[in-house]
Amino acid sequence: MGKGARKKGPKQASDRKPKVRDVFVGQPFEGLAAEPELIALREFVPSATAKLTLADGGDVTLGTVLPMAAAAFVRSDGERYLGLQVQTRSSDISRDLGRSLKWLLDAKEGDVLGVPDTTTPPAADEHARLQDLLTPGAELDVTLHKDFAWWLPEDADATGDVAVSLERANAAIMPTERLGHGAYWVLAGEKAHLRWVRPEPENLLLQALARLSAAGELGLGEGSRYAGSFRAHGLLVPVWDLDPEAHAREWAEAKEALGTRLETSLKSLDTEPLNAAERRARDGLIGRQLTLR
Repeated sequence: MGKGARKKGPKQASDRKPKVRDVFVGQPFEGLAAEPELIALREFVPSATAKLTLADGGDVTLGTVLPMAAAAFVRSDGERYLGLQVQTRSSDISRDLGRSLKWLLDAKEGDVLGVPDTTTPPAADEHARLQDLLTPGAELDVTLHKDFAWWLPEDADATGDVAVSLERANAAIMPTERLGHGAYWVLAGEKAHLRWVRPEPENLLLQALARLSAAGELGLGEGSRYAGSFRAHGLLVPVWDLDPEAHAREWAEAKEALGTRLETSLKSLDTEPLNAAERRARDGLIGRQLTLR
């Protein structure tokens, strides 16, 4: 018997958990009517809340950011909050949120879930995605806030870590206004933008945008320009640079008109393929991908 064989001896039982094979979900909110809003609230809307309609008839409050970036908590007055913008995630954000939501339904006043459950094997909790727990066709009625005072019951004062977290969160807020489903005006320092999460498949949307671009109809009027787009959770988010001196409501009418042109452009693709100029415009749009900071 060689040295290696003598040293090894009989195999010992391992205490290590078996590896969980998981699959990355690129479009975690697919199938929900609120998909564009969920993406916007997770990615770039600073302070907002919305009621989530549960499939069993109950409801909880969805929040962009919770105290100390918690996954969920129950306020001292019994109000239940689910957080979208958290630091930890698995390969399926919808499942993370669903697990936090299920925790929330059994939690008591003052309970806090610091991070979502990202380690339970999928097969052990296969009905925990948002699509399983929410009413799929329900839209979100979003309320934007100037600060994060909604973390606390009315007339309550923040103390300790919550006070520190509240101060930091308030300091990071960028002025934001909602201009429609998945569409938000954001004042980012010296620049203003319209960020519009669109529900269409990326290739189809790019063709429609290219048709408008080739026709000179992709802008929002004077003081605006199409800046590019970025991908977020499986959907494309076109971005327009806007005159920062103009208030958000001054762009509302132009945004609605652009939406109408875009819908017309999308429908035209059923019968009219892109011509050479439009294909060149599409190639140009593809080259103008942005990184959201």
